Amino acid sequence: MKKPNTSSSQPVVVITHRIHDQVKQLLSAQCRVISNDSQESWSHQELLHRASQADALMVFMPDRVDEHFLAQCPRLKVVAAALKGFDNFDVEACTRRGVWFTIVPDLLTQPTAELALGLALGITRNVLPGDRLIRSNHYQGWRPVLYGSGLRGQTIGIIGMGKVGRAFAHLLAGFDTTIFYSDRTRLSPQEESQLRVSRLDIDRLLAISDVVVLLVPLQNGTLHLINQSALRQMKRGSYLVNVGRGSVVDEEAVAGALASGHLAGYAADVFEMEDWARPDHPQTISPKLLGSSANTLFTPHLGSAVDSVRLEIELAAAQNILQALNGQEPTDAINHPTAEPVVTADESRSTLKPQTYQ
Repeated sequence: MKKPNTSSSQPVVVITHRIHDQVKQLLSAQCRVISNDSQESWSHQELLHRASQADALMVFMPDRVDEHFLAQCPRLKVVAAALKGFDNFDVEACTRRGVWFTIVPDLLTQPTAELALGLALGITRNVLPGDRLIRSNHYQGWRPVLYGSGLRGQTIGIIGMGKVGRAFAHLLAGFDTTIFYSDRTRLSPQEESQLRVSRLDIDRLLAISDVVVLLVPLQNGTLHLINQSALRQMKRGSYLVNVGRGSVVDEEAVAGALASGHLAGYAADVFEMEDWARPDHPQTISPKLLGSSANTLFTPHLGSAVDSVRLEIELAAAQNILQALNGQEPTDAINHPTAEPVVTADESRSTLKPQTYQ
C-alpha cells in the first residue's frame, strides 16, 4: 500500500468518520483534509495508512490510539477527539510523544441526559413491545396488556453525579420522583437542595431504587461495577439503564437477571464490545442479552446524536486542531506534551490562523 501523497505545503488533517461539510470547509481553508465520508469505520490498518503522514487527527468513539499507533505517525501534533469519554485513547502516550490530545467536555451533556430519560421512560412504559404489537397485525384496540411502572412516584438511583448525572436529575424534576445518587464526590448542600437529591452509598442505593441509571465512565473501579452480586442487591422487578460505558455492567449477568425475572428491564446506549481499551473486550454484544427482546431497549450509542449538537462538537474539535497547528495550546487539551513531535527538515508547515465559528 502506497503512502498518502503529502507533497502539499499545507498540513494534513485526517478525519476518521463522516462530518458536516461546514467543518470540512473550515479545515480545508488552511489544511489538506483526508476524510472518511462513509457511514462505516476504516479498518485499523487503513486508518494507520492514512494517518502515517498526518499532522492532525480528528477521532471518534470507534477509534483507538495507543503507543504503537503513535509510533507510526511521526508528524502528528494533535489528536482531537470529537467526544467526551476518552477511555479508548492512550493520553499518556500522546503526552510522551509531544502530541496534544483534546476532547469536547460540555456539548454532550444535555443530549446524553435526554437520552437517559428517554430510555428510562421507554423501558418502564413498554414502548418497544407496544410498537411491536401494533406492527404484528394482531392489534384490535385497547386491551389490559403491557402495564408498566412509569417514573412518577418512583425511586430513582443515579450512579455517577457528574455533569450528565446532574442534568439528568434536573430533567426528572417534573416526574415527582425520589432521587438518590452515589458518587465519590458529594455535591454541595446547595446543589443537593436545588436538584432535590440525596447521597447514599451504592449498596443502599441499589437496594431501594426502582430504576438505577448508570452515568459513570469506564475507569479503575467501574469495570463490571454492576455484576451478578450487585444485581442481586437490586430490588426484584427494578429497571437498569446504562448510558455511561458498556463495560460498567456485566452483560452476561444482566441477561441472567432478566431471564430470572429479578430485573424487569434493561435499557442501554452503550455496550461492552465498544470498549477497545479493554484487552479482553467481547467482540459482540452478548447473544443472551440480545435474545431478551421482551424486556430490553437498545440504541446504537446515540447519546450525542442530535444534528445541531454533532455540528458543534465537530467544530470544537476542528478549532482545537487549528489552534494546535498554529503553535497554540488547544482550548480543550487535557494533556501537556513533554516533547516535540518528530518532524524532518522537509516537513515544515505554513503558519495557520485559528478561526472562530458560530
